[in-house]
Amino acid sequence: MPRRSPDLLPSYPTRPGSAKDRAESASSVIRTAPSTQLFTAGGTFTHPELQSMAIDGLVQRVYGRSYRISGVSETPALRALSALNALPPTLRRRVTLGRATAAWVLGCAGPPDKLSLLTDHRRRTSALRPFSDAVMHEVALGPMDVVIIGGVRVTTPLRTAMDIALHGSEQTAGDILRRLALHPQLGCSLRSVALMLENVSRAPGKARALSRLQEAMDQTAEGVASVADRP
Repeated sequence: MPRRSPDLLPSYPTRPGSAKDRAESASSVIRTAPSTQLFTAGGTFTHPELQSMAIDGLVQRVYGRSYRISGVSETPALRALSALNALPPTLRRRVTLGRATAAWVLGCAGPPDKLSLLTDHRRRTSALRPFSDAVMHEVALGPMDVVIIGGVRVTTPLRTAMDIALHGSEQTAGDILRRLALHPQLGCSLRSVALMLENVSRAPGKARALSRLQEAMDQTAEGVASVADRP
């Protein structure tokens, strides 16, 4: 990313060491350390500073109180980290981002109103605070259900698609499934998801989920292929 000229960085009245100086210093680090591409309120900058910088076009909000430098692409890693930073520190290493939140991290859904957190039902996890911006779901998670993105636990595309088929809202489930299937880098076969789901013995809403998957397949290349394969 081209270095922003110091003349274009406005002054922000804040803590010792002006935001202008800290922004200039931070931008020089960004080129070599991807993890510093995300600024979270309370770190290098306060939230009012980040909000002011967003108005000036220096940063763009990713999620919660986390912002990325303008000109830096919003990657799955940045989305995952911004979601993690919105959680209490005691929860961050104990939960997995799932459902619509995972779909957003993967680039197949919009930012969630509430973070969907998955925790293994066999492990004890701290409860969320009242009026939290997240929802906790106790589920069974296998070793093949989770992938690490930017150091954050996120459900795999296949597990995400199965969860969306089972639990996604009527308004968004179909679109998310289609986007997961069509994403060129995810390798998310909805036919594979349907086969996985058919082998699950106890899954409330299974029939509706299979119907959603079939409808999404009918609207993507997978549906075309399945028709072509019929005798």
